[in-house]
Amino acid sequence: MSSSPESFIEGNLLLKAMSASDRGLLAPYFELMVVRRGETLFTVGSNVSLISFPCEQTVITLIVSMRDGRTAETATIGREGAVGGVVSHGSLPAFSTALVQIGGPVLRLDAAKLQDAKQRSTTLRNLFTRYGDCLLGQVLQSVACNALHPIEERCLRWLLTLQDRIGTEELPVTHELLANMLGVQRTYLTRILRTLQLQGLIEVGRGRITILNRAEIQQAACECHGAVVRHFETVLGAVYDADGRMLFVDPPTQPSPADPARSAETV
Repeated sequence: MSSSPESFIEGNLLLKAMSASDRGLLAPYFELMVVRRGETLFTVGSNVSLISFPCEQTVITLIVSMRDGRTAETATIGREGAVGGVVSHGSLPAFSTALVQIGGPVLRLDAAKLQDAKQRSTTLRNLFTRYGDCLLGQVLQSVACNALHPIEERCLRWLLTLQDRIGTEELPVTHELLANMLGVQRTYLTRILRTLQLQGLIEVGRGRITILNRAEIQQAACECHGAVVRHFETVLGAVYDADGRMLFVDPPTQPSPADPARSAETV
């Protein structure tokens, strides 16, 4: 398998959705790196000058930390998206920490190069404006979910979100990591997972959680997972398979005056 950056473009759905001419504007500037679980791409307050595109099964989580050490997930990003200076022009202080949840290949791009390319291509600008709106929607839904829904439903929502991004029934996640994402004590989470396992929804193993019945999990989870999926479908043209894995994105190219992509430009 080739280790050139260009060979991994197909592994990220945003980059895969670009036309050949749009790819030509960015491809010379991609840098390939391989990240490991637990690494950080940027931390709170650091200037973010690079955009990172997770490829294949790589997953990055944006987390917010409190002064007492507790943390909570605000967005989970896999091969459907990117983190860093996606919405801004880059080189602005980060508000959250980007933590590698599942390691793998990442394509990095100087944020200034993307901004220059967006000025030269309306289709590229449309694609990333729409993705920025979807990322914001995921963050806002996560805020509401953390405030309003019980831990059992939040846990199932998070597991569905992770499965959407890696496309396997077996999720490589530890109790400690999941507890940090949900902002709860590990011992409390262990009791929650035991209950969900007794209900036949999941199977808990060492360093992994296996999805046993996705349909029943979707019924038992809160509405937040479905809301985010529908927003990706509407705004970004996301298409999913029967198991929830996003197959590709095909954003509309002619936004109307009331289109969410136009609205996002003014936020």
